[in-house]
Parts: sequence; structure tokens; C-alpha cells
Amino acid sequence: MAVHGTKAIVAAFFANLGIAIAKFVAFFFTGASSMLAEAIHSLADTGNQALLLFGGRSARREETEMHQFGFARERYFWSFVVALVLFTLGGVFAIYEGIEKLRHPHEIDSPAWAFGVLIFAIVLESFSFRTAIHEAKPLKGQTSWWSFIKRSRNPELPVVLLEDLGALAGLVIALIGVTLAFSTGEARWDAAGSLAIGILLVVIASILAIEMRSLLLGESASRSQQSEIAAAVASAPHVVRLIHMRTQHLGPDDLLVAAKVEFAPDLSIAALAHAIDVTEAAIRAVVPAATLIYLEPDLYEAGKPISD
Repeated sequence: MAVHGTKAIVAAFFANLGIAIAKFVAFFFTGASSMLAEAIHSLADTGNQALLLFGGRSARREETEMHQFGFARERYFWSFVVALVLFTLGGVFAIYEGIEKLRHPHEIDSPAWAFGVLIFAIVLESFSFRTAIHEAKPLKGQTSWWSFIKRSRNPELPVVLLEDLGALAGLVIALIGVTLAFSTGEARWDAAGSLAIGILLVVIASILAIEMRSLLLGESASRSQQSEIAAAVASAPHVVRLIHMRTQHLGPDDLLVAAKVEFAPDLSIAALAHAIDVTEAAIRAVVPAATLIYLEPDLYEAGKPISD
């Protein structure tokens, strides 16, 4: 099964690759600090898209004796690595470069190169960002974009969205820094732009790292999905009540559901097994991502701790 958002990842990969090459060329001619910071940023983003594609491919491997629940969490792991790369190679380098050029200013040569490449990069990055928004909208629904980034169990789209947003903002900052440096003759404006880009990338990378860590630890199904599962169990034939339920995402499209269920007490062993199968089918009908379901028949006792 293809990873949802692959189109956005591929678009971002080629956009960032082209932008990185153009920025390095512009840095060669201008010597602008913010241009070098942006070039390294785009290079890091290009590598990040490759890591996301690799994670999606690795996640599709069949389960093994050692990894009996499969490799779906590969997508979470590589998305976490992307956050680390963005933090170190993108953010920290840009901050370092900005501080160095504040201490030792470098006059900008051939500003036309910088302006031309930045405008070119803004066009390509806007296309990539638009593609990511288009891919994310079906999953986002009616929630806000911030809620989508915080609550999505799909790791790739929040990563691409925040990367593209950060890239566009960084390009605008770089354009402002180069313009001020050229118009005022004060090269420290360019260094300040590099510093601002670095801080922006560190903030974005930190947000991504926090969200990917949460996914790696294992997040439950959304509240709406839990309600749908509970309703499906309660309405299944021969079910008296749902006693207790726990859910965990093994991957974006792989949900583990474990529950204690009270069935009608007069069922034979064969009838009980059939009732369990029917209940599992009812769960998958409302939440197809529930690939692993474990239902334990039990008796409900008022006041009994659910852990018992």
C-alpha cells in the first residue's frame, strides 16, 4: 500500500533539490551568508524527503519472527530522524553561520544572483507547499492546520507541511536580509537573516521532534475512532457490553485494538468464537486501520478494577 502523501514528498524532493543547486550557485557568486544557510537548509530538506520515502518503503516489509507486529513504525522513526537532521544540519548550521558573519561581515557581491535565485526558489517552494496542502486536506477534514499537525497519525504530511512552511519563511527572511544588506551597505543584515533562519528551523525541528516522539511511543486511536469502535462492539450480535478497551497505532495505517467484552452467557464455545469473529468484522467495517484485534471474553462486575 502506497504511503498517503507520497506525491507531496516527491514534489518536495525535486523542488528542494533544484532549489539547493540554485542557492549554492548564488552563494558562489554572492558570498551571502543567508544564501549559504538557505542552501544547506534546502540540501537538508532534500535528504529529508529521501529519508521519508525510504521509511515508507521499509514500513511495507513483512513481519518477521523478531518483529511480529511488522515494521509500520519505520515511518515514525525516519520522520523523527528528519527532525534531528533539520535541527542540526539546517538550524544549528544557519545559527553558527549567522554568528560568524556577524563577527566577520562579508560584503555581498553580484546581488542580482541572490535576488534571482530567491525568487526562483519561492516559486518552486510554493508549488511544493501547495501540493502538500492538497494532499493533506482529505486527512485534515474540518480541523485546524495546527490540530492536524498535533493529532495526525500520518507522520509524513506534517513533516512536509512544516518543512515547506519553514522554507518559504526562510526564503522571505533571506530576501529581506540580502535586500537590506545591499541597500544599506551593511553586511550584518545578511548575517542577521542567516541567524533568523536558523532560529526558525530550530523551532520547527523541535515541534516535529516532539510530535514524532509521541508517535514512536505509541498513540491511541482518535477519540472519534474509539467511539466508532465502541459502538460497533456494543451493537454486535450476542454482545452484552464492552467492559474495557485499549488502542495503539503501530503505524499510521495499522491500529491495534484490545478489549474485554461480555458476551451472552448461554453461548457454546463454537458460537462464542463466531460471535468474536463477527465483532471483529464489525470493528474493521467502521475503522479499516484496525488490522490487529484481540477480544477477550469476560464477565462484568460492578466496582471491579478494569486492570483485573
